Amino acid sequence: MRRIEIVEHCLKRSLLSRRRWLLSPVLVLLMNTATSWAADKIVKIDVFPPTPYDGYIIYESLAVFWLFIIGLIVIIRMKLREIERIQELGVENEDKDAPMLR
Repeated sequence: MRRIEIVEHCLKRSLLSRRRWLLSPVLVLLMNTATSWAADKIVKIDVFPPTPYDGYIIYESLAVFWLFIIGLIVIIRMKLREIERIQELGVENEDKDAPMLR
């Protein structure tokens, strides 16, 4: 009896998925026609700056940004190597014979 229920469930799912495949192009078409009137009212935004001076400032800012990112990666890598070096020396292990500093 359980097997029959599983087969019925699979058949219902496949029928629903077929309906979805048939309805999805219709929904896309309706959404496209419903929003087409808004295309006339869209304000065009310049992707690239209108003057060369503004373009220079943007590209310079991008260059400085990426230099800082690369610098941060180098600093993090150096710190990780330092931590590994200290762990290899065994400095974090407590020594019983070490004098107490106060």
